[in-house]
Amino acid sequence: MTAPQDPQPDPIPASEPSEPASGQDTGDAVAATTTAEPKAKKPKSAVTSTIEWVLVIGGAILLAVIVKMVLLQAFYIPSASMYPTLQKGDRVLVNKLSYKLHDVNRGDVVVFERPPSETATNIPDLIKRVVGLPGEQVVIEGGHVYIDGQLLAEPYLPEGVTTTAENAPLKCAREAPCVVPDGDVWVMGDNRNDSKDSRYFGPIEESSIVGRAFVLVWPLNRLGLL
Repeated sequence: MTAPQDPQPDPIPASEPSEPASGQDTGDAVAATTTAEPKAKKPKSAVTSTIEWVLVIGGAILLAVIVKMVLLQAFYIPSASMYPTLQKGDRVLVNKLSYKLHDVNRGDVVVFERPPSETATNIPDLIKRVVGLPGEQVVIEGGHVYIDGQLLAEPYLPEGVTTTAENAPLKCAREAPCVVPDGDVWVMGDNRNDSKDSRYFGPIEESSIVGRAFVLVWPLNRLGLL
């Protein structure tokens, strides 16, 4: 006799999925999580928006005041004393930090406080060109300016312009030169025949200089560095 064979185990039907383990997320649970809509943001109140605009505008005004007090300032040219370099009605930007970083240089166009002796107008500041430096001797002779006996080259003056002091209190003659004290500079307008400058009120103190005019900003068709 032959031994009876073991019966084959019944196969598990492929169409019947096994049940998920205890605690396992189902597909429905995942779908429910990913399709949840975010909460809508609350609109800003009128008070909050107003405060933000006030802070922005206030910050801009404060920045402008700081720049004007410390760095740059615009000046209007009220006369023709610096013609043709500057004309009446021009506007220039003045660097107020220049002379905190370096000395005043000959040829610089500077804005300075009106000298105390000049009280005939209500304009508080003047603009001229630096011609003489501290310790130098200025002589005006033959239509030219001499510094310490040497003819001063002035390429910024138009051809044919002469410098005289016939009608000025300070003649700066060769036998009696005008001496620039330490801490002062000698300034003159480029329009030598129509400029009330150091020939009239003498040297100015360096401490009275507001800053160096470095760019002409108006009118736009003459925009450029000075």
